[in-house]
Amino acid sequence: MSDKFTPHPLAAELLAAGVPVELHPLMSPHGVGTLVSKMGIVFTQMSIESMVATMPVESNTQVTGLLHGGAHVVLAETLGSFAAAFHAGAGRKVVGIEINATHHRGIAEGLVTGTATPIHLGRTLTTHEVVMRDPAGRRLSTCRITNMILDR
Repeated sequence: MSDKFTPHPLAAELLAAGVPVELHPLMSPHGVGTLVSKMGIVFTQMSIESMVATMPVESNTQVTGLLHGGAHVVLAETLGSFAAAFHAGAGRKVVGIEINATHHRGIAEGLVTGTATPIHLGRTLTTHEVVMRDPAGRRLSTCRITNMILDR
């Protein structure tokens, strides 16, 4: 039996997105997905208890120069879905079934930090609250996402 580590086929993408090497085996064959890369989302903490990532405002704005509301939701869905997948474990997949967002304040520049924390971790459903904050720690938006866990 060999202890040799086989790198994930998308190791460079995973590293660029902040996914630690020790978590690569848990990732799907699709890596983090193309939207995560396009939005500039980078994970800073990955666990079942807390999934955290940053996203730049630059290149993710709406016509008035503020961070697009949909960008908030992309970050929230990314964090909630990854957190649900970590809870579900290998051999299972998750699909989003509901998400909502409340936008509290705008942001025109800088880096947004999103944090997903579990509200419910069940056998077939998970629900996470995802809070986006500006660099000063002010709440920008609050999302709630529910994922269904499926056997492959």
